[in-house]
Amino acid sequence: MKRDIYRLISPFQAFVNAESAGGVILVATAVAAFAWANSPWAPVYEAMKHMPVSLGWGAYALSQSALHWVNDGLMALFFLLVGLEIKREVARGELSDRRAATLPVLAALGGMVVPALIYAAINRGGQGMAGWGIPMATDIAFALGIMALLGNRVPLGLKVFLTALAIADDLGAVLVIAVFYSHGLHWGALGAALGLWLGALAYSFAGGRRLPVYIVLGLAMWYFMLRSGVHATVAGILLALALPMTRSGRPQAEEVDHSQPLYRVEHALEGWVAYLVVPLFALFNAGFRLSDEAGFAAPVVLGAFWGLMLGKPLGVFGAAWLAVRARVADLPAGVNWRQLLGAAVLAGIGFTMSLFVADLAFGESALLDHAKLGVLTGSLASAIVGLALLGAVSRAPGRR
Repeated sequence: MKRDIYRLISPFQAFVNAESAGGVILVATAVAAFAWANSPWAPVYEAMKHMPVSLGWGAYALSQSALHWVNDGLMALFFLLVGLEIKREVARGELSDRRAATLPVLAALGGMVVPALIYAAINRGGQGMAGWGIPMATDIAFALGIMALLGNRVPLGLKVFLTALAIADDLGAVLVIAVFYSHGLHWGALGAALGLWLGALAYSFAGGRRLPVYIVLGLAMWYFMLRSGVHATVAGILLALALPMTRSGRPQAEEVDHSQPLYRVEHALEGWVAYLVVPLFALFNAGFRLSDEAGFAAPVVLGAFWGLMLGKPLGVFGAAWLAVRARVADLPAGVNWRQLLGAAVLAGIGFTMSLFVADLAFGESALLDHAKLGVLTGSLASAIVGLALLGAVSRAPGRR
């Protein structure tokens, strides 16, 4: 019996441990990037970001800056892992049971809508309006890393809730990126990318399990997606949906084979994404130079800050409270409302996805520095307040 229980919870525990450790590295890298960008060696930092890098040959060569290779290339691996986590949770995890999934999904929805509305209200009619999607997502690595500081004082149900919420609003953020932050569509390239995706799906449902086939299809899909005008990282999500996770190729099947491509890829990517991809993204994107133009009174700064610091907890906690009051969902076992409020505040740690959307919204303009300042201060404030609140309302198991 204990062995069966361990087999059920060990994947979640391994995931939380990887995300928590990755969150610590993420914070350290972000601090280093910010310090570097404001040091006498700032020109070296800027030169590194904009250093041209070429891959390929002839008409198929791709030449982009190092910054774009990180944001368009390496981050596709991050989105691939996000897609795998979403698929696994929907098929067999915390989002597979309708009633259990209702609370984090509705909380995630509230935690996306309210921050976007607060940002839009502050920036209405201004140049920063394009960044309304910046405060919508939760950085799961950062949030779980902060929560891990409290150890076993935080009930497992609260960790599961925050993880499921972050995965649900990651899905929402991906949809927002695909629909609202894609520009200048090239229909031929988009058709080729979708055709490759349909080919991967057909191969999966036909029983195909050879991982090299999926890798080749995924790389080709990424290339055409990059050319299409839809952000290339969307290819990672599409590939994740095509990877099989059961013997029969049907996600709802009872028997799961952990040697299948989905589990093999997820296991292989977790360490690389947590300890290399996301820290590199932070290194290239978290650094910006403080100046008088990037003051705290700028609308974009205020929109990002209050969207994360105020909008997230209002949206998450408000939607969860309404769902429980309407009896369509239940609080997680062993979790009270004060603890849920602490988790809702931690959900305001937007960081990775928020910086990613900021880059899509503002490019290389001065507004990007404003957005970064708002995201960093909003995420930091959410981390400090959320940690203090959870620490105050949670006691060690032996003292309960």
